[in-house]
Amino acid sequence: MTRKPVIEVRRSKRRRRTVSAYRDGERVVVLIPAQFSRAEEREWVDRMLERLAAREQRARRTDVELTTRAQRLAARYLPDHPAASRPASVRWVQNQNGRWGSCTPADGTIRISHRVQEMPDWVIDYVLLHELSHLVIPSHSSAFWALVARYPKSERARGYLEGVSAAAGLGITE
Repeated sequence: MTRKPVIEVRRSKRRRRTVSAYRDGERVVVLIPAQFSRAEEREWVDRMLERLAAREQRARRTDVELTTRAQRLAARYLPDHPAASRPASVRWVQNQNGRWGSCTPADGTIRISHRVQEMPDWVIDYVLLHELSHLVIPSHSSAFWALVARYPKSERARGYLEGVSAAAGLGITE
């Protein structure tokens, strides 16, 4: 049985329309405009709890889900390369600070940085397909990039990752 979190509502006279919420340890803090009625407060607290739960669910993506996603991507974008559809393992890792993902073609393992977990699905798909393509072609040759380009959002995802890296000062490049 999951415990209901302690909810702290903070009203602000400066806040006009926006509502936000965040976790502070065991508490959930909900920030609302001061002029909200009690009914509006209850409605917005419920709505923000749902949003927090959805965000946290996205963050709890599992290795099993990642493996299933990799197999689906390989079947769709690399059907002519059966090795790509059978990686030995695909998992999230905490120790990748200089790259989004890595692949060891010799043993078929793929590791994806935990930093990617909360990114949009299409970005996760791009990082996975990039690493799956390394199971076929280990280098970043033009043939490799042709495989990656089969994913329709590859350029958009690369731009997204470059933007995240630049904004956070990570210095992560492909």
